[in-house]
Amino acid sequence: MLLMEKIKNAFKKSGGILKTSELKELGLSSRQIKRLTDEGRISKIKRGFYELADYIPKEEVLIARLFPKAVIFLESALLHYEYTDRIPPALQIAVDKYSKTTQYDIDYPTIEPHYLSPKLIEVGVDTIEVEGAKVRIYDRDRTICDVLRYEKKLEREVFSQSIQRYVKDPEKNVRKLLEYAELLNVKNKVQTYIGVWL
Repeated sequence: MLLMEKIKNAFKKSGGILKTSELKELGLSSRQIKRLTDEGRISKIKRGFYELADYIPKEEVLIARLFPKAVIFLESALLHYEYTDRIPPALQIAVDKYSKTTQYDIDYPTIEPHYLSPKLIEVGVDTIEVEGAKVRIYDRDRTICDVLRYEKKLEREVFSQSIQRYVKDPEKNVRKLLEYAELLNVKNKVQTYIGVWL
């Protein structure tokens, strides 16, 4: 029973997800892991990853643990910064376009991977802490550049609202915005849509 408490605490400290190697570090054998799975105390999310059966981690935490190099992207980032009220049907993440696509075939959470070139993935990455997990997300300035880049993929209302809210945001960084706009090839769009307000 004491071991189960130790296991639960370890799961909770890591946002509700542990790798097989982390369970083994707690002193569990493969047989014990299988027994806990059979008893319904833990469940397998995907190969090598388990979650606590009676604990539901936040989606961002799942992403951070399952895909540590992925970055919360576009509408999911807009929602985090409160630049939109619309909840996207899937958690949007930016991933390396050379990564194996089959790894993103998971039942939960529902994710929508966007494959970006490696040189653009790290531009404007910020780290936030959610339930003890370090979650990678694009900062607000990079997110607005992505809004401009993917304008045609967004609903008109989401597009307009996010730009209006960004302009009013005291935490925006215009220098960063212009720097990212140059790298992401949206400098003209920044001048067209945002320049008039700055």
